[in-house]
Amino acid sequence: MSKSIKILALFGLVAAVAACGQPAEEEYVVVEPEPISVEPVYTGKYK
Repeated sequence: MSKSIKILALFGLVAAVAACGQPAEEEYVVVEPEPISVEPVYTGKYK
């Protein structure tokens, strides 16, 4: 086997081990609750 094929195989093996070795970190999503009541809106004096 040529030297370049061995090097490519080694890099492929290292990449596969690096991809499978560490579990992915979980993302935490914080959702703020919507207000229960809505603030009254000023519509004018006689409406």
